[in-house]
Amino acid sequence: MLRRHFTLALCALSLACALSASTHAADPEPKPLNILLITSGCCHDYDFQTKSLQLAFEKAGVPANWTVVNEGGTGTDAEIDFYGETDWAKGFDVCIHNECFASTTDAEYIRSITGPHFNGLPAVVIHCAMHTYRDAKIDDWRKLLGVTSKRHDHQSSYKVDVVATDHPIMKSFPDGHVIELDELYVIEKLWPSATSLATSTSEKTNKKHPVIWTNQFGKARVFGTTYGHSNKTFEDPVFLNLIVNGTVWATSK
Repeated sequence: MLRRHFTLALCALSLACALSASTHAADPEPKPLNILLITSGCCHDYDFQTKSLQLAFEKAGVPANWTVVNEGGTGTDAEIDFYGETDWAKGFDVCIHNECFASTTDAEYIRSITGPHFNGLPAVVIHCAMHTYRDAKIDDWRKLLGVTSKRHDHQSSYKVDVVATDHPIMKSFPDGHVIELDELYVIEKLWPSATSLATSTSEKTNKKHPVIWTNQFGKARVFGTTYGHSNKTFEDPVFLNLIVNGTVWATSK
């Protein structure tokens, strides 16, 4: 009787293993994120930054299909033709904004960008995106960002103090990590819809400013960081991993 029970137990174990193996074999591959990257404008090496972002997602094992829109030249005043289509956001899981057009002020144009985000397109906003449309009279873009900033401190090495250690974006971010060569943006306002995840301290005023945050803009999740000025920053694996985690969080994937 003992031998029969032992045999039955082995059969049950073999069946369980087979079912488990079958289940894992049937697990679908992760669906690639359809990422729209808007980049260009003044002051930064956007080709280098774009390549760094793409390699970071690949290294993190996050499959992605990239659509890169690099229009508008290197000035501060441009309107990108890509936004001319009313359905420009269709088919994308997230839009990463890494552009720098401070002097563009046309309200209708700006609302053609913020509208699809408000209706649900997640966003990631990096560095000079915070100063894009800075001269505009309307607040629509600033509400999307979750912050208002119109100037920055000098380039330096800034320590990042994590204030939301339990947030999924920040769990792998080491508290006190130093961004070696970047600009600290002066945040005049953190909008009520935004939540600061980390701060850095001004070497000029000793005031703390949010440097990493999340925002809720209409139906869309938004992740933002004011860092991302130099190629040195875009070579920092901690920073790049932050962008990957923030993008995944924004898409709710």
